[in-house]
Amino acid sequence: MTVRTTWKLAAMATLGSALALTACAPSSGGSSEGEGGSKTLTVWSWRVEDEAAYNKIFDVYEKSHEGITVNFKPFKATEYNKILATGLAGSDGPDVPQVRSYGQLQTTVASGSLVPLDGKVDLSGWDETVLASAKGKEDGKVYSVPFARQATVMFYNKDLFEKNGLSVPTTWDEFMAANKKLAAAGITPIAVGAKDDWTLPIVHEVLAAPRFGGKAFHEAVTTGEKDFTDPDWVASVKVVGDLKAYMPKSVTGVAVTDAQTLFSSGKAAMFPGGSYDLATLQKANPEMKIGVLEVPPAPGSPEGSQATTAGWADGNFGVSSKSKNQAEALELVKWMSTKEFGQMVADEIKQISAVPGVEYKDELLKQISGSYDKNGSPYLLLTDFRYGSPSGTELLGKGVQEMLLGKKDAATVSKELDTGVKTWFKPGA
Repeated sequence: MTVRTTWKLAAMATLGSALALTACAPSSGGSSEGEGGSKTLTVWSWRVEDEAAYNKIFDVYEKSHEGITVNFKPFKATEYNKILATGLAGSDGPDVPQVRSYGQLQTTVASGSLVPLDGKVDLSGWDETVLASAKGKEDGKVYSVPFARQATVMFYNKDLFEKNGLSVPTTWDEFMAANKKLAAAGITPIAVGAKDDWTLPIVHEVLAAPRFGGKAFHEAVTTGEKDFTDPDWVASVKVVGDLKAYMPKSVTGVAVTDAQTLFSSGKAAMFPGGSYDLATLQKANPEMKIGVLEVPPAPGSPEGSQATTAGWADGNFGVSSKSKNQAEALELVKWMSTKEFGQMVADEIKQISAVPGVEYKDELLKQISGSYDKNGSPYLLLTDFRYGSPSGTELLGKGVQEMLLGKKDAATVSKELDTGVKTWFKPGA
């Protein structure tokens, strides 16, 4: 173990103790200047599981930037927003904070905590859906650099498919026939964890995005041409309810982690989730042959609808306006927009990089990225309906959960979603 790593672990232990004593207020640990002009930059994140990978990545950066040490400090994801807000308001916050995206970025921007990056970092040629995640809604300025793209994915167990004589379905009839055959064999066809309602809008995208029209509906609903009471949207929500028979028993009592276990243990054949789940599933069962597929359009889908992979940006890195080393912090964030950093995100963190032109050694990441590039659509409840409260994902998540419990139908869920977002959403704004 290196001295640097030991120091980092000790700092983390000290930080953890301080957090416990101060009810989630961050301990001291901002940027510092050492002997001979050497400087330490702190990077905060909610990705505890990626600590080793980020330390490896920042080791590479340090080798090409003499005198700079990067101290990566991850916090528990559910506590991070509060910790970050407190840190950015004081003098002991990070130089480079990992910040949320889209609507969840806006409070950080409004507080004046981030340095605008327009003219300082070149993000030309980046995917517009991804780039939108890093901008202030009011002024349109870029405040951060996206680090990863995520995509909705239907994972499937290749061995179970082969054992049951199934091929990747290309039509809805083939998809339903596969579900019926798997269920008859005593295998759960679709592992859904509906106890965690936050995942249900993702499940809805995986199973039914073609039914509401994917990218075409996104354009119509954001401009005000349509809303969430549209018959195609309602029908798409109903698709999820109709597939309950192929989900785990008592699905609303099944957590996402339980659903992952069902899939990785071979008790379920498919798992609808995000590309962020890939590393977890591979780690849980390294011998498992995992494939990915796009669910074909359900009957009644709008003309021209096709199977799609919905995508979004999953967090960004910015420069704190209170950093004592803004020039060095900006240099680090600029590096985060390069292909060198993006390639390491793909190789070490096993995420789809936000940087264009990255190549993927992992065949599944390569396939998912390719599917998004070819058939991509925005995960619209996240990319466009998280800028106010109640958010679209919150409303649909709870609504689908209640539909699976038999308390509401698809029309009611859709109407409540529409009513909720219209309290703050303005078409075309």
